[in-house]
Amino acid sequence: MKNISKVAVLGGGGRTGKYLVNQLLKEGFNLKLLIRNPQNFEIQNSKIEIIQGDALDLESIKLLLKDCQAVISTIGQRKDEPLVASDVTKNVLGVMNDYKIERYVLLAGLNIDTPFDKKSPKTIMATDWMKANFPVIQEDRQKAYDLLVASNINWTQVRVPFIEFSDISSEIAVNVEDCLGDKISAFDIAVFMVKELIKSNYSRQSPFISAI
Repeated sequence: MKNISKVAVLGGGGRTGKYLVNQLLKEGFNLKLLIRNPQNFEIQNSKIEIIQGDALDLESIKLLLKDCQAVISTIGQRKDEPLVASDVTKNVLGVMNDYKIERYVLLAGLNIDTPFDKKSPKTIMATDWMKANFPVIQEDRQKAYDLLVASNINWTQVRVPFIEFSDISSEIAVNVEDCLGDKISAFDIAVFMVKELIKSNYSRQSPFISAI
């Protein structure tokens, strides 16, 4: 997508987010990162501006998105903390509309359901396990998807299986109906998300990506 010079990043201090930040820098983007504890963030680069705050705080989202042309997120649910998926999505979509920002790429698990899915028994089993063991989190994440669908934003929700935190790059399978593999590296997630941010090949879709 043309005319993106500055990207707002959510989750950049997390395990997958660090790979994403490095990939965005490699592609030459200027970044604004929302970080709760900046003293713990180790990536140093003149193209990074850090906003201290919390994604559940609307004012923090407003500060983060100001002067940006796109938003990308790897934010996830932390144990024993308030639910984040739907409230953060609601905040981001609202501010994107106010600031007339069009592009939003975010990361999610394979357990999200869409009307276009044709999940295999293996993917259904993983989805059902999440629903049985973490019903409140699952419901919140599904609500976030519904908010995306109801918006007029050009979003892409990237669904992934088990994440390996490594720089290993593999050939990946991309499919909008089912997850074809069991795992994917954080490096490959970052590469795909940044490419999708630019190309917008899966506008308003939730593709599964996995290593072949």
